[in-house]
Amino acid sequence: MSDQTPSSDHSQFDSAAFVATLPHLPGVYRHIGENDVVLYVGKARDLKKRVTSYFQKTMSMSPRIALMVSKIVRVDVTVTRTETEALLLENNLIKTLAPRYNILFRDDKSYPYLKMTAHAFPRIVYYRGAVDKKHQYFGPFPNGYAVKESIKLLQKIFRLRTCDESVFRNRSRPCMLHQIGRCSAPCVKLVSEADYAADVAASVKFLRGESDAVLQELQGKMMVASAALNFEQAALFRDKIAALSNMMTQQAVESRGDNTDADVIAVASSDARYCVNLAMVRGGRHLGDKAFFPQHTQDCSPQDVVDAFVLQHYLDDDAPRIVISDVLPSDEAQDALQEALSRKIIWVKQPQGQRKIWLTMAQQNAQQALSRRMQESSSAKLRTLDLAKTLGIEVVEGEDTLERLRIECFDISHHSGEATQASCVVYHHHAMQNGEYRRYKIVDVTAGDDYAAMKQVLMRRYEKIAVGEGVLPDVVLVDGGKGQISMAKEVFDELGLDTRLLVGVAKGEGRKTGLETLIFADGRAPIKLGKLSPALMLIAQVRDEAHRFAITGMRAARAKTRNVSRLEEMEGIGAKRRAALLQRFGGLAGVKNASIEDLMQVSGISERLAQEIYKQLHEDAVLD
Repeated sequence: MSDQTPSSDHSQFDSAAFVATLPHLPGVYRHIGENDVVLYVGKARDLKKRVTSYFQKTMSMSPRIALMVSKIVRVDVTVTRTETEALLLENNLIKTLAPRYNILFRDDKSYPYLKMTAHAFPRIVYYRGAVDKKHQYFGPFPNGYAVKESIKLLQKIFRLRTCDESVFRNRSRPCMLHQIGRCSAPCVKLVSEADYAADVAASVKFLRGESDAVLQELQGKMMVASAALNFEQAALFRDKIAALSNMMTQQAVESRGDNTDADVIAVASSDARYCVNLAMVRGGRHLGDKAFFPQHTQDCSPQDVVDAFVLQHYLDDDAPRIVISDVLPSDEAQDALQEALSRKIIWVKQPQGQRKIWLTMAQQNAQQALSRRMQESSSAKLRTLDLAKTLGIEVVEGEDTLERLRIECFDISHHSGEATQASCVVYHHHAMQNGEYRRYKIVDVTAGDDYAAMKQVLMRRYEKIAVGEGVLPDVVLVDGGKGQISMAKEVFDELGLDTRLLVGVAKGEGRKTGLETLIFADGRAPIKLGKLSPALMLIAQVRDEAHRFAITGMRAARAKTRNVSRLEEMEGIGAKRRAALLQRFGGLAGVKNASIEDLMQVSGISERLAQEIYKQLHEDAVLD
């Protein structure tokens, strides 16, 4: 590859002179706006022809693209060896740069798996992350709910364990899951290693879609046990058969006798808005689906959207052998995936039988998801508009003022002055932007001094922005009244920032939503909006999210330090007993998971002391 970047003056781009220097070769081009903002990334079979087309006066283009072209101050290009290589580079740049005029799919976290550990008595567990060869992994699943439902099924039918290793090693009696028939209690040897291994093997077959084979094996074992007059064992097999048969009857979307691994893609559109619904089928079992809502899809065709989806999705997450879709990607997108994955994907547009049912379900879910999103979006825009009017933010007709409106909200949380945490949450593009949330550990302030804590977090957040590093939001919400907003004003005055951005949210009587008062740092009169105000609904949503995020951070910080100190400070727990507890249960987590009866098994721990340890380690947090 080779790069070419014009050194033209940013104030005026000489497009004719620039395109004259371009080669007739494949590559990637990047339209750059003011302040080096990347507007668009595209690929081309012929860079000279493609880039030239943007600047021809006779070229017919949509208003959106015309607006983008009017903002170009330079164009950067990268020459590649092949068109496929250009397509792959384009996708990487789109994900990295998130250009304003490209189709963008949100880059979610990796998909979850069901993990079966490598152990004499394997454990089944929800897992998200990189897979390895040591353990067995099943999936990926479209969401965490699908994994947890599969775990519940395996517990009910095969009674596999879910407890962690420290609990498993140190139990002396069966847990509650055994008592309700969800675990065979291998921890206390109530099931042999051979029998547990048989249950594991059956569960693996079940996860791979071989439900009929599992059912036949269980029926055979039940008959053998019955013939040997081992009626208790036969009854266990009978119960497993009943549970499995009931599940298979309820699972109407399961393909009996077909262990297909496939993805099903359906596209729905309305008013230039798109939804791509991805359903996952593994081992013939429909695991559920997930809806994606791409950004910047004006003037885009369904195939444009599908091309963007499969490239952004499958180049990072390996694709199954079969993909069923009502809109097929372009030939060049298919070729790029085949080259990147070093194997061919079978694309099916007109499926038959069970696969047609899967596609029909995906299409229906895509339509429903898009309808819900458009209703939510309309409501969100109404709330954003009302807030802008309430705060006196100018909304320019025809511009994306509301789309760009950015709110940052801060909250402080601690437990009696301990583990003080500050949160910053972000509202942008009419939605909470989880990926931009931040937590701050508050240090060197008097315990319980919320004003000093707020001053510290605001200073840490905005001192860099004050010198040009980062983006200043349109609104800064502070959860608190006059005292908090006065402290925030001190910070903004010190940093030379506009205090009109600062808005305090003072709680009403009884902290009931709808009774809040907005306090301003610039001397404006307070505003009491009332329960039915769309602006207050938005403020309450953002404020509550900041509070939730701060609390979860405080809990995590507190959990890391407080339990150890509690164990050290408990009356009757000296160094020897503390060491015995930690050794017996494999660490503090094991001690916390132990029952009172388990704690009593440790030398020197009486029933009264065991009860006190259990109480101290499990008392609920009292949150401010």
